[in-house]
Amino acid sequence: MAQGPAREPAAAAVVRAPVSAWSPFRHKTFAVVWWATVVANIGTWMYNAASGWLMTSLDANSLTVSLVQVAANLPMFLLALPAGALADIVDKRRLLLIAETLTTVICAAFALLISLGTVTPAILLVFTFLIGAGGALTAPAWAAVVPDLVPREILSPAVAANSVGINVSRAVGPALGGLITAALGIAAPFWVNAVSDIGIIGALLWWRPSHHSSSHLPAERLGNAIVTGVRHARSNAHLHATVMRSIAFFVFASAYWALLPLVARHQLQGGPQLYGVLMGAIGAGAVITAFSLSRLKAILGPDRLVAAGTAGTAVTLLLLGVAHSAITALLASLTAGASWIAVLSSLNVSAQVALPGWVRGRGLALFVTVIYGAMTLGSALWGLVARFTGLPGAHFIAAAGILAAVPLTWRWKLQTGAGVDLTPSMHWPAPLVGHQIENEAGPVMVTVEYRVDALNRNPFLEALEKLAHERRRDGAYAWGVFEDSAEEGRFMETFLVESWLEHLRQHERVTAADRLVEAAVDRFHTAGVPKVTHYVAAAARAEP
Repeated sequence: MAQGPAREPAAAAVVRAPVSAWSPFRHKTFAVVWWATVVANIGTWMYNAASGWLMTSLDANSLTVSLVQVAANLPMFLLALPAGALADIVDKRRLLLIAETLTTVICAAFALLISLGTVTPAILLVFTFLIGAGGALTAPAWAAVVPDLVPREILSPAVAANSVGINVSRAVGPALGGLITAALGIAAPFWVNAVSDIGIIGALLWWRPSHHSSSHLPAERLGNAIVTGVRHARSNAHLHATVMRSIAFFVFASAYWALLPLVARHQLQGGPQLYGVLMGAIGAGAVITAFSLSRLKAILGPDRLVAAGTAGTAVTLLLLGVAHSAITALLASLTAGASWIAVLSSLNVSAQVALPGWVRGRGLALFVTVIYGAMTLGSALWGLVARFTGLPGAHFIAAAGILAAVPLTWRWKLQTGAGVDLTPSMHWPAPLVGHQIENEAGPVMVTVEYRVDALNRNPFLEALEKLAHERRRDGAYAWGVFEDSAEEGRFMETFLVESWLEHLRQHERVTAADRLVEAAVDRFHTAGVPKVTHYVAAAARAEP
């Protein structure tokens, strides 16, 4: 299922660049892929709307209906991180081609079962999960592929264009799905979804990216790449803040996504056309708001914009709770779309500017994992709450929760990484070796010896603590600093890396911003340049 290249990071300088919103479309590759993903995503949204509606026909229990969203979101939670690691270590185009082709086959098989009338609630949930798994495998690769489609200086408008494209498809797809369902039957949107993916496969076959890599080291192994990505995220304060704000929003915002089919069918006594219109209105609200996001961000800043979007989502939930007319529900859907794009866009940029290139796929995958994990948990939770309190009660509780989340998470600021230079500095000299060291040899202990004036002890240790985050982000699994008991002012910084190859990768991961942090530490050193020594775990060598 095509996701489109919608979540690609842009460096801070690029984000602020005053370039035309139409600049990306002057590049043929971007334009072709953009149109192909818009068409594919229209099919996706038709399928999403039809799946929720089909479940209300098979089993109208609120918990069962909410499980459709659980099945759709759970794969992203489970698979996004491995998929992000794959996007960082394998050919992205080939990964996209394989995953999109498999997903198209699964979509066609699902459409066939629906046409034959053999679908049960369990089968619907299984295929929803499988199709969601296809989306999970491709999402990080789509996010990481945008720099190959446009020059770096227009990444920001490319991201904005992709956001508009996704929300255009969100506006058109559900409404079109409702009309097609009413005219041709429930199986029709599922067939359209399968056929719509053919365009994106064709675009990928046509595209011939230029392959380039600044690294001469072997590619990372999948398991190690995942561990390294998680380790980086744990020590990335900018990404951590974004994740906390995301959890606080999406757990509660998931309520209206999970319960909207039931609102349309039972609370409003409507049919698939009404449900499709409400889903389309969410996309329309997002598209309309997308054109004013730059101005809103300039006025409010990312934190206040997210707070405003969160308040708008609370209004959405309250309106859906009291809605007994299509007009009220339509107003709620428009507000939902406007609020959704305001929050999601701000959170996306915050995640993007927090990540260096080498871990981009994994970092964005972790961000997506958090979003879909929160959506999965929330969908099941609100379906269960609605079962006991009714639809209005579930919406009112979610509205109260999302409003309370704003002050509770305010201390985590967004887009704090926007001014950080994450380009590789490549300033670490190659380590000195006296004999051949195998790539897999390890673990490796690196020590850095400092001589510091006693009066500067505390400022030095504070500066060194900031450096510790760099070591951990770039691959160290342990870090420490020790003071010589016999000589005041002699300190030894140590960090451990799993292998010699992983330490060589550290040399390529250090950024220009890290170089400034290192310079701040080195200024406390009173005797020339700090001494760096490398130790590799010793093992007996075979006798000749």
